[in-house]
Amino acid sequence: MALVVFLRGVNVGGHRTFQPSVAAKEMSSLDVVNVGAAGTFVVRKPISQAKLRAELLRRLPFEADIMICNGRDIINLDYGDSFEGQPSGPGIVRFVSVLAKRPRALPELPLDLPPNGEWLLRIITIQDRFAIGLYRRQMKTISLLNQIDRRLGMPVTTRNWNTINAIVKILTHSREGSPGRA
Repeated sequence: MALVVFLRGVNVGGHRTFQPSVAAKEMSSLDVVNVGAAGTFVVRKPISQAKLRAELLRRLPFEADIMICNGRDIINLDYGDSFEGQPSGPGIVRFVSVLAKRPRALPELPLDLPPNGEWLLRIITIQDRFAIGLYRRQMKTISLLNQIDRRLGMPVTTRNWNTINAIVKILTHSREGSPGRA
Protein backbone atom coordinates (compact mmCIF):
# COMPACT_ATOMS: atom_id res chain seq x y z
CA MET A 1 0.00 0.00 0.00
CA ALA A 2 1.13 3.53 -0.72
CA LEU A 3 2.48 5.93 1.89
CA VAL A 4 1.14 9.43 2.48
CA VAL A 5 3.47 12.22 3.58
CA PHE A 6 2.39 15.36 5.42
CA LEU A 7 5.02 18.06 5.97
CA ARG A 8 4.33 20.42 8.85
CA GLY A 9 4.51 24.21 8.60
CA VAL A 10 5.89 24.58 5.07
CA ASN A 11 4.87 27.22 2.53
CA VAL A 12 2.96 29.17 5.18
CA GLY A 13 3.24 32.94 5.24
CA GLY A 14 6.40 33.00 3.13
CA HIS A 15 8.35 30.88 5.62
CA ARG A 16 10.05 27.54 4.99
CA THR A 17 9.16 27.65 1.33
CA PHE A 18 9.86 25.06 -1.33
CA GLN A 19 8.16 23.72 -4.45
CA PRO A 20 6.41 20.42 -3.71
CA SER A 21 5.84 19.79 -7.41
CA VAL A 22 9.60 19.93 -8.03
CA ALA A 23 10.26 17.57 -5.12
CA ALA A 24 7.69 15.13 -6.51
CA LYS A 25 9.39 15.21 -9.94
CA GLU A 26 12.79 14.66 -8.34
CA MET A 27 11.39 11.56 -6.63
CA SER A 28 9.62 10.23 -9.72
CA SER A 29 11.31 6.84 -9.30
CA LEU A 30 9.05 6.41 -6.25
CA ASP A 31 5.92 7.35 -8.25
CA VAL A 32 5.21 10.39 -6.07
CA VAL A 33 2.04 12.43 -6.52
CA ASN A 34 2.07 15.97 -5.13
CA VAL A 35 -1.24 17.07 -3.57
CA GLY A 36 -1.42 20.87 -3.28
CA ALA A 37 1.18 23.34 -2.04
CA ALA A 38 1.35 22.44 1.66
CA GLY A 39 3.77 19.54 1.35
CA THR A 40 1.44 16.58 0.94
CA PHE A 41 2.55 13.60 -1.15
CA VAL A 42 1.30 10.15 -2.04
CA VAL A 43 4.21 7.75 -2.60
CA ARG A 44 2.98 4.79 -4.62
CA LYS A 45 6.16 2.68 -4.96
CA PRO A 46 7.16 0.49 -2.00
CA ILE A 47 9.69 2.12 0.33
CA SER A 48 10.22 1.97 4.08
CA GLN A 49 9.10 4.96 6.11
CA ALA A 50 12.68 5.46 7.37
CA LYS A 51 14.12 5.58 3.84
CA LEU A 52 11.34 7.89 2.65
CA ARG A 53 11.91 10.25 5.59
CA ALA A 54 15.64 10.36 4.83
CA GLU A 55 14.94 11.02 1.15
CA LEU A 56 12.63 13.92 1.98
CA LEU A 57 14.97 15.47 4.55
CA ARG A 58 17.80 15.32 2.01
CA ARG A 59 15.72 17.30 -0.49
CA LEU A 60 14.27 19.94 1.84
CA PRO A 61 16.20 23.19 2.25
CA PHE A 62 15.16 23.35 5.96
CA GLU A 63 14.33 21.13 8.93
CA ALA A 64 10.74 19.91 8.92
CA ASP A 65 8.43 17.68 10.89
CA ILE A 66 7.34 14.85 8.61
CA MET A 67 4.30 12.72 9.32
CA ILE A 68 4.11 9.53 7.24
CA CYS A 69 1.00 7.34 7.22
CA ASN A 70 0.00 4.18 5.45
CA GLY A 71 -2.49 4.97 2.70
CA ARG A 72 -4.81 2.34 4.13
CA ASP A 73 -5.13 4.45 7.31
CA ILE A 74 -6.33 7.43 5.27
CA ILE A 75 -8.80 5.28 3.34
CA ASN A 76 -10.14 3.81 6.59
CA LEU A 77 -11.00 7.16 8.17
CA ASP A 78 -14.67 7.40 9.13
CA TYR A 79 -15.91 9.55 6.27
CA GLY A 80 -19.62 9.34 6.92
CA ASP A 81 -20.48 9.80 10.55
CA SER A 82 -17.81 12.21 11.76
CA PHE A 83 -19.65 15.34 10.63
CA GLU A 84 -23.20 14.11 11.22
CA GLY A 85 -25.14 16.70 13.21
CA GLN A 86 -22.35 19.27 12.93
CA PRO A 87 -22.81 22.72 11.40
CA SER A 88 -21.94 23.16 7.74
CA GLY A 89 -21.94 25.90 5.14
CA PRO A 90 -19.57 28.36 3.48
CA GLY A 91 -18.28 29.68 6.83
CA ILE A 92 -17.34 26.21 8.16
CA VAL A 93 -14.24 24.26 7.08
CA ARG A 94 -13.84 20.54 7.69
CA PHE A 95 -10.30 19.42 8.47
CA VAL A 96 -8.06 16.57 9.55
CA SER A 97 -5.03 17.10 11.76
CA VAL A 98 -2.40 14.39 11.37
CA LEU A 99 -0.70 13.62 14.68
CA ALA A 100 2.96 12.68 14.98
CA LYS A 101 1.88 9.49 16.78
CA ARG A 102 -1.18 7.89 18.28
CA PRO A 103 -2.12 9.72 21.52
CA ARG A 104 -1.85 7.75 24.77
CA ALA A 105 -4.83 9.55 26.28
CA LEU A 106 -7.66 11.25 24.45
CA PRO A 107 -9.01 14.63 25.50
CA GLU A 108 -12.68 14.98 26.27
CA LEU A 109 -14.48 15.38 22.95
CA PRO A 110 -15.68 17.47 21.34
CA LEU A 111 -12.73 19.73 22.10
CA ASP A 112 -13.87 23.31 21.49
CA LEU A 113 -11.50 26.25 21.14
CA PRO A 114 -11.73 28.72 22.63
CA PRO A 115 -13.09 26.74 25.59
CA ASN A 116 -15.53 29.50 26.58
CA GLY A 117 -18.10 31.17 24.36
CA GLU A 118 -18.77 30.29 20.75
CA TRP A 119 -16.23 27.80 19.40
CA LEU A 120 -14.08 28.73 16.41
CA LEU A 121 -12.39 25.33 16.19
CA ARG A 122 -13.90 22.00 17.20
CA ILE A 123 -12.24 18.59 17.22
CA ILE A 124 -15.07 16.10 16.88
CA THR A 125 -13.25 12.79 17.03
CA ILE A 126 -9.79 11.28 17.09
CA GLN A 127 -9.21 8.11 15.08
CA ASP A 128 -5.76 6.60 15.55
CA ARG A 129 -3.39 9.43 14.43
CA PHE A 130 -6.10 11.67 12.97
CA ALA A 131 -8.04 14.45 14.70
CA ILE A 132 -11.14 15.29 12.69
CA GLY A 133 -12.86 18.61 13.15
CA LEU A 134 -14.31 21.89 11.96
CA TYR A 135 -13.29 25.50 12.15
CA ARG A 136 -15.00 28.76 11.37
CA ARG A 137 -13.50 31.00 8.67
CA GLN A 138 -12.23 33.78 10.93
CA MET A 139 -8.80 35.33 11.42
CA LYS A 140 -8.66 34.24 15.08
CA THR A 141 -8.89 30.61 13.98
CA ILE A 142 -5.28 30.56 12.73
CA SER A 143 -3.94 30.96 16.27
CA LEU A 144 -6.32 28.23 17.46
CA LEU A 145 -5.03 25.79 14.84
CA ASN A 146 -1.59 26.33 16.36
CA GLN A 147 -2.98 25.33 19.78
CA ILE A 148 -3.92 21.81 18.65
CA ASP A 149 -0.28 20.73 19.17
CA ARG A 150 -0.34 21.84 22.80
CA ARG A 151 -3.79 20.39 23.49
CA LEU A 152 -2.85 16.97 22.08
CA GLY A 153 0.71 17.01 23.44
CA MET A 154 2.55 16.45 20.15
CA PRO A 155 3.24 17.99 16.74
CA VAL A 156 0.32 17.95 14.32
CA THR A 157 -0.23 19.22 10.81
CA THR A 158 -3.65 20.13 9.47
CA ARG A 159 -5.20 19.63 6.04
CA ASN A 160 -8.56 20.63 4.61
CA TRP A 161 -11.04 17.79 4.14
CA ASN A 162 -10.86 18.40 0.37
CA THR A 163 -7.15 17.49 0.46
CA ILE A 164 -7.95 14.26 2.31
CA ASN A 165 -10.59 13.43 -0.33
CA ALA A 166 -8.03 14.06 -3.10
CA ILE A 167 -5.59 11.70 -1.36
CA VAL A 168 -8.27 9.01 -1.12
CA LYS A 169 -8.99 9.33 -4.85
CA ILE A 170 -5.30 8.91 -5.67
CA LEU A 171 -5.02 5.92 -3.35
CA THR A 172 -8.13 4.15 -4.61
CA HIS A 173 -7.21 4.76 -8.26
CA SER A 174 -3.73 3.39 -7.50
CA ARG A 175 -5.27 0.20 -6.12
CA GLU A 176 -7.36 -0.18 -9.26
CA GLY A 177 -4.29 0.30 -11.44
CA SER A 178 -5.21 3.65 -13.00
CA PRO A 179 -2.95 6.69 -12.84
CA GLY A 180 -4.92 8.71 -10.25
CA ARG A 181 -3.13 12.03 -10.64
CA ALA A 182 -4.28 15.12 -8.72
